[in-house]
Amino acid sequence: MYFSNLVELWNMAGHGPYVWSAYAISFIVLAAIIVIPAKHYRQQLKHIRQQQSDNS
Repeated sequence: MYFSNLVELWNMAGHGPYVWSAYAISFIVLAAIIVIPAKHYRQQLKHIRQQQSDNS
């Protein structure tokens, strides 16, 4: 392994804050790409079902 302990892995020779923040931002964006459309989809389904029950 390149790093001998977890502290070195966290610091990454001074580049740690940049690297870990880049990972965090990427994870947040990817999660949003999945969660937001799924939430809108469920809301639309709920709205459509409500309209169908109101018309019946």
